[in-house]
Amino acid sequence: MARMRVTVAIAFAALAVSILSSAARAEPGASLNDTARFIAGMQPSDGSPLRTYTNDAFWKQYANSFDQAWDGLEKRQLSKIRTLVSRDFKNPQPTLFYFFSGPDYLYADAFFPSATTYVMAGLEPPGQIPDLRKYSKGEIAGSLRELRSSLSSVLSYSFFQTKFMRVDFSRAKLNGTIPVLMTFLARSGKTVYTVDLIDLQSDGTLHPVEDKIEKPTGRGVKIVFGDANVGKKSTLYYFSTDLSDGGIKDSGFLTFCNTLGKGDSFIKSASYLMHQDSFSTVRDYLLTHSVSLLEDDSGVPIRFFAQGWQLHPYGRYVGPISLFGGQYQARLKDVFAKDKTTPIDFSLGYQWKPSESNILLAVKDETATAFAVETASVVKTSASAGSRPKVVAEADRPAKPRNRNRRHRQQSVSNPWPQLFGYSP
Repeated sequence: MARMRVTVAIAFAALAVSILSSAARAEPGASLNDTARFIAGMQPSDGSPLRTYTNDAFWKQYANSFDQAWDGLEKRQLSKIRTLVSRDFKNPQPTLFYFFSGPDYLYADAFFPSATTYVMAGLEPPGQIPDLRKYSKGEIAGSLRELRSSLSSVLSYSFFQTKFMRVDFSRAKLNGTIPVLMTFLARSGKTVYTVDLIDLQSDGTLHPVEDKIEKPTGRGVKIVFGDANVGKKSTLYYFSTDLSDGGIKDSGFLTFCNTLGKGDSFIKSASYLMHQDSFSTVRDYLLTHSVSLLEDDSGVPIRFFAQGWQLHPYGRYVGPISLFGGQYQARLKDVFAKDKTTPIDFSLGYQWKPSESNILLAVKDETATAFAVETASVVKTSASAGSRPKVVAEADRPAKPRNRNRRHRQQSVSNPWPQLFGYSP
C-alpha cells in the first residue's frame, strides 16, 4: 500500500512538471521587434511580455548606460557621417557588399542608409535567434551585461576586436552575431519583421536550416526589417564564411552575391587581409562588382585603383598602427596629400583619432586614371631554388622604420594577426 502511494505521488509530480512545462511553452513570446528593442535598452511595445522587466533596476541601469553610450556615439560619429554622406555620396546602389564586417550593421547603415539589400560576412557564427523566455530574470540581466560588454569596442573605436568578439559571442547566452545585429537595427530606428537562420550551399542557393541540407558550406541569417521614415522593407544577409581563397573557392558565397548584380562596397578594419595573395579572389570580386568602394587603408591596396577609378580621399593618412606597420603604402600618402583630401571630424578604423583617420571613396569610371602605374620591381628573396622572385610595386613598399632597433620592430609586425584578431591569413 505504501509503495502504491509513493507510485501515485511520483505520477502526480511528473504530471505537474509536464503541465508547468507546457504552460511555459504556451506563454506568448515577445515579437522579434520587441526582443530587439529590449536587448538594445529600448522600451518594447505595450502588451509585450518583456515590458514587465523594464521596471526592474537591472534593466533601467542597462538602458540608461546604453542611452548614454549611444548619445555619445551619435554626437561624436553617426551624425557627422550622415552629414558627409548626404553632401558627397550621390549615386547609392540598392545593394551593399560589406565583407569582413562581423555584425557591424551600425556603420553600414550610417554610410549606406538607402541600400535595400545588405550582404555582410565574417568568421563569427550567427548564433541563435534570441528567445528570452528560456532565461530567468537573473540570466537575462547577465545576458544583457555580456552583450553590452561585447559592444564596447565598436561603440568606442568603430571596430570589433575579432579575437575577443569570438570569445564573447561563443560564451554568451545571447550568442553569435544575431543579437548584435538586432540591437543595432533597433537603435538605428528600424523595425525587425523576420529573422531566419539559413544554410548556404555550394551552388549559391540558400535554404532554411530546417531543411537540413547535406554538407552546407556556410551558416547565415536573413533579417527583413523596415524603416518607418522611408516606408520600405530591406533585407540583411549575414554569412559566417571563410573569405580566404581556399575557403571561398567552393563555398558558393560569391555565386550567391552574383545574383544581386553590382553594388556599392564597404571595407573597414579588415586586418589588411586583402593585401595578401591568399585573399585575392574576394579582392578581385569587389573590384569588378563595385560601382563604388568605400574603405579605410586596411582594405584593397591603393595600387589596384590606378586605372578605371575616380578617387575621393577624406581625412588623413598617417600609416597603419604599429601592430600592422608592415602595411604602409607610400602611394596612399600621395593620394591623401593636403591639397587633395577633404577633412573629416569623426574617426574610422584602427586609427581611431579623427585627426588620423582616413576614408577613400573610389568610384568606378573606366575612363579615369587616378595615378600613373609604376613599374614593378623584382625583389630578391631567400626562397628555395626554383621559386619565383617576389614582385612588389614601389608604391607598396613599407616605409623604413625610424627607430634604431629595426630588427626588433620587423619581428614585432611580421605577423600581427594572432595578437589582436586570433588568426592569421
